[in-house]
Amino acid sequence: MNICIINGPNLNLLGSREPEKYGNTRFEDYLDNLKVLYPEISFEYFQSNVEGELINMLQKSGFASDGIILNAGGYTHTSVAIADAIASVKAPVVEVHITNTAAREHFRHTSLIAASCRGSIAGFGLDSYRLAVEAIRELYR
Repeated sequence: MNICIINGPNLNLLGSREPEKYGNTRFEDYLDNLKVLYPEISFEYFQSNVEGELINMLQKSGFASDGIILNAGGYTHTSVAIADAIASVKAPVVEVHITNTAAREHFRHTSLIAASCRGSIAGFGLDSYRLAVEAIRELYR
């Protein structure tokens, strides 16, 4: 099985960005833990602060991966183009958020991408990604 993890804007700063909300762990270190926990899964990882690059990666991995885990960051609440890209690919996409977006600022309460995703997981810190891996694995059992 192969899963692509795509992280959007500002997630390259995990480990140093607002640790009270996002923790002290860099995503690359967390990904190393996922690889140990799931040795049977091949993980591809991509991060960009640029909307078009995220769309290009969704289109590329959406026909080559068994599943995609997407944290679109702030684009979650603004990007119809990302929602359209998700809807156009074959691989199931699981939306993830480290924080509980429903408990944050009002503008974060609406996800424009959720309706195009297989499901959404939010509020469990970096463990949201592991829960998304489990959800994708279940799709193939």
